[in-house]
Amino acid sequence: MATVTRPDGRAPTQLRPITFQPDIAPYAHGSVLVSYGNTRVICAAMLEPKVPSWMRQQGVTGGWLTAEYSMLPYSTLDRKPRDISKGKIDGRTVEIQRLIGRSIRAVLDMQKLGDNTLWIDCDVLQADGGTRTASITGAYLAARMAVEKLIAEKRLAQNPFTDSVAAVSVGLWQGAQLLDLAYLEDRDAEVDFNVVMTGQGRFVEVQGTGEEATFSREELDQLLLLAQAGMKDIAAMQTAFLAQRLLAGMKVTLGK
Repeated sequence: MATVTRPDGRAPTQLRPITFQPDIAPYAHGSVLVSYGNTRVICAAMLEPKVPSWMRQQGVTGGWLTAEYSMLPYSTLDRKPRDISKGKIDGRTVEIQRLIGRSIRAVLDMQKLGDNTLWIDCDVLQADGGTRTASITGAYLAARMAVEKLIAEKRLAQNPFTDSVAAVSVGLWQGAQLLDLAYLEDRDAEVDFNVVMTGQGRFVEVQGTGEEATFSREELDQLLLLAQAGMKDIAAMQTAFLAQRLLAGMKVTLGK
């Protein structure tokens, strides 16, 4: 395996600093500002007491979850025009918000959600690579926080989540296998993967491509192992964050 010096000085197998700041959007049922290094995304979840019309028309029972994703104009060095100013949503935005929705639905029991739609909004404040992976990791936390609040308010009868879910990128950069690519690495990577996994270690989605390059089966297996190792750490961070939130809520209740 090639050895390289990464632009930010990290080891090849090292994640960027990952942080979660809760309650960033007070009117949402659950929200978190997730940071993967310099990539920062606000993820918020809100419950709507109805389901899409296609579910009623097709006789599909249970609830639904849908996601929206956007990059704010000032999230990149060059201003990114809002989609509304162009009159349509660009293909990348559509792809990412569908990925976020699929990822969260993979660990959600729709029947336990009832006749409700859980909306997930992910807004990128600052982009430095990995906006979709950070969005998925934060979206799960926002949704879990929303669920706990809605259960406490008796708007949901039980927790519909079956597992946690998160995401991370891996890739080949200057011949080296790297975990959690920042923008400079992602831009010049020979091979780039986005890996979505559950807390129990099951794959939800693997998006990978050779950027004007190819990769072997051995390299694919090694990259997936690297992603699995990183995902184990991220899942542990999510668990610790939610446990801290639960403990804080218990202290508030006991103090009343």
